[in-house]
Amino acid sequence: MATDKFQKLQDMSDSDLQIELTETRTQYQRLKFDHAIKGLENPIGLREVRRDIARLSGEVRKREVTQMTEAQVAGRSRIRERRRKS
Repeated sequence: MATDKFQKLQDMSDSDLQIELTETRTQYQRLKFDHAIKGLENPIGLREVRRDIARLSGEVRKREVTQMTEAQVAGRSRIRERRRKS
């Protein structure tokens, strides 16, 4: 069962997703700075924003992988196989 945030990400276009990711990263930097200077009323907000960034980054990467050509996927598979052997 998918969450509402996940469904919203699925419905967004690629450009909207990139814009949202940059805005969320900027918001995270601002929150981190504010927390270091004066403290936050709710420091759990930092964790939530970090998780939103991870969600957005994961969706961007998923879309990149689905748009790869077969040659790119084969090259990626070789790299992943090499990492597993280590």
